[in-house]
Amino acid sequence: MHKTFSTSSLGPDGLDLTQAFFRPIQSAAPPSPTKRHTKISVIGAGNVGMAIAQTILTQDLADELVLVDAKPEKLRGEMLDLQHAAAFLPRTKIHASVDYAVTVGSDLCIVTAGARQIPGESRLNLLHRNVALFRHVIPPLARYSPDSILLIVSNPVDVLTYVAWKLSGFPPNRVIGSGTNLDSSRFRFLIADHLDVNAQDVQAYIIGEHGDSSVALWSSISVGGVPVLSFLEKQQIAYEKKTLENIHKAVIDSAYEVISLKGYTSWAIGYSVANLARSILRDQRKIHPVSVLAKGFYGIEGGDVFLSLPAQISRGGILGVTNVHLTEDEEQRLRDSAKTILEVQNQLGL
Repeated sequence: MHKTFSTSSLGPDGLDLTQAFFRPIQSAAPPSPTKRHTKISVIGAGNVGMAIAQTILTQDLADELVLVDAKPEKLRGEMLDLQHAAAFLPRTKIHASVDYAVTVGSDLCIVTAGARQIPGESRLNLLHRNVALFRHVIPPLARYSPDSILLIVSNPVDVLTYVAWKLSGFPPNRVIGSGTNLDSSRFRFLIADHLDVNAQDVQAYIIGEHGDSSVALWSSISVGGVPVLSFLEKQQIAYEKKTLENIHKAVIDSAYEVISLKGYTSWAIGYSVANLARSILRDQRKIHPVSVLAKGFYGIEGGDVFLSLPAQISRGGILGVTNVHLTEDEEQRLRDSAKTILEVQNQLGL
């Protein structure tokens, strides 16, 4: 990549003009070493990666943003396009390179890179190609930023989060998959739309696989602090179980609908991942349904598996999994979802 020149080197022969342009205050102390410099690296400059980068910039989440991709021309174009918006954005240094050395010292590495499915290609073959890609992506990230948190967005996110954990050698609390954070947002939107309330007043989770075997936690849904199903039962208000199933199906199908209409999804996942980045880097200790090492929770056994559970996240990664009460049916569905993911993992031979 070509170096992006600093505005301080505009003088003849690259003369640094900073000293001439600014006069220091007499007896000034040096800058405080306690101010934390926040660096985020986004791997993959496709539609999803750039939506995440743009949202991170507008929400002022980083002092330094790094883009890495295998296509140097596109990568430089994306970097310049963002840099040219500097007058309208919070001050953030933006760098881009095909060399992973540029990611050194990152606090958060967001991985969106993934192979595109070839027409007629099986999902398993696509997964094998993505695992091969991760072998080139994850080790250098871990080497250059050994204390960072890995946030995996590439699909199938649960299996690839497991792959990233294995390849990085990181403790499991520092490898997180975006999981069903976005699914849960879609779920909250649909419930809010049915009840004509603000989605922010709806507490609802989709857990398990980010995919067809996901589990809607109807038993724990609340609106404005009121548990919905128990309220309906106490008020003797009848509801159709089929209606609930249709809402969950709409959540699963929503991404497919967006893809069929515009060719890809980008903005919603961009906001979802930036939301996770904020909770991590600002140490907000918020609860998000994200893909975590789930072995031992809710009777999940049979091997190491990553799937989404409501987890508290912070600057150190996963602090713990929320002890949400599940019905017997929800627990069984969650275990079935884990089995679905494990079956795929076992075919990889990792």
